[in-house]
Amino acid sequence: MIETRDILETINMIRQENLDIRTITMGISLLDCVSDDAGVLCDRIYDKITKRAEHLVEVGERIEKKYGIPIVNKRVSVTPVSLVGGRIDRDGYIKVAHTLQRAAEQTGINFIGGFSALVHKGMTPGEREMIEAIPEALASTQMVCSSVNVATTKSGINMDAIALMGSTIKRAAYLTKDNQSIGCAKLVVFANVPEDNPFMAGAFHGVGEPDAVINVGVSGPGVVASAIRRAGDCNLSELADVIKKTAFKITRVGQLVASEAANRLGVPFGIVDLSLAPTPAIGDSVAYILEEMGLESCGAHGTTACLAMLNDAVKKGGVMASSHVGGLSGAFIPVSEDAGMIAAVARGALTLEKLEAMTAVCSVGLDMIAIPGDTSEEVISGIIADEISIGVANTKTTAVRLIPAYGKAAGDCVNFGGLLGRAPIMPVKPYSPAKFIRRGGRIPAPIHSLKN
Repeated sequence: MIETRDILETINMIRQENLDIRTITMGISLLDCVSDDAGVLCDRIYDKITKRAEHLVEVGERIEKKYGIPIVNKRVSVTPVSLVGGRIDRDGYIKVAHTLQRAAEQTGINFIGGFSALVHKGMTPGEREMIEAIPEALASTQMVCSSVNVATTKSGINMDAIALMGSTIKRAAYLTKDNQSIGCAKLVVFANVPEDNPFMAGAFHGVGEPDAVINVGVSGPGVVASAIRRAGDCNLSELADVIKKTAFKITRVGQLVASEAANRLGVPFGIVDLSLAPTPAIGDSVAYILEEMGLESCGAHGTTACLAMLNDAVKKGGVMASSHVGGLSGAFIPVSEDAGMIAAVARGALTLEKLEAMTAVCSVGLDMIAIPGDTSEEVISGIIADEISIGVANTKTTAVRLIPAYGKAAGDCVNFGGLLGRAPIMPVKPYSPAKFIRRGGRIPAPIHSLKN
């Protein structure tokens, strides 16, 4: 039975603590759109998306009004386009990206994800063509997001793909240099990518998913920080319980919205992704949660331990609230999108190396990190390889979203506005891993991957 106290508490979370539904994402399969003819493929993709997602925005707005819960974004994810491109060439893939943009505009959604490839064990000629099309695709669209999975714990790390992503990221930065290299903010490199992730830029519709599905991403860093503040000077076991109970309540809100949206749209409910995804708004910060736990600044010694405890407690609370928790579910640490992270970088407490250590225990990885525009392709590939190896060795999802901001140097700043926020340019080590990257091939899977 719902009590008045619970209702009032949820209202307070929404009004004063930045609780929101970060996204309702409709996943749409494009497997029935396959064609070797780029024109036919694009027509089928456009028709499928605009028909399936025709009422997505409308339904989201009605649910917002009914429950008073903000739904920040309405999004679509599609089957990785490399799987449906047949034998089309690079120009054909760019046409597909433009088709995704047109479909996004027609349906009124905020972003569309799935300009993606899964190349963790090797690349087909078509997948290479698709990856080489990414920079132009992102530069000539606004809502299209892209991702490439380059490793899994089971298959190891495809270093040829990582080398290709270094050059791809550099070209995406150059082609969007007049807009602070924003193209790179829509491109993620993954290890162990989940197939039901509703969050951009890494969302795509996995091959094991239904024809269409509704996934919801909930976010509440401000709610968790406030709960910790109210808990006062308790011990860490008690603090973990506070976080779990708070995550439970947040997840129940997501479950409610997801179920309602799925029913209204006539598609299955997939998962709730309980990820503490920050925004640039003051108070809506994962870094501030860590500081409420007792750190003088995010980045101080002890930060990784705090983040590990937070991530674990969030997951435990979430799975008690819903039988269908999925996606990433935990704590995100994107620098540009988190006011507390930005402040920690500015005061020198948080470095790229510390962020890398933190990714061993959080939900994603090196996310929305701006680096000097003159950083070489090989150094970018080295940063990716380091982060991806953490995911492979630890059997977890990790990702990299780097922005080599064209014309910018360490100490400068880029400002994207909106949810993407602003990012201080972080220094990178000047020493080159070029010889290591050029060896190519595949780093073998770790021994603990042999579980059969």
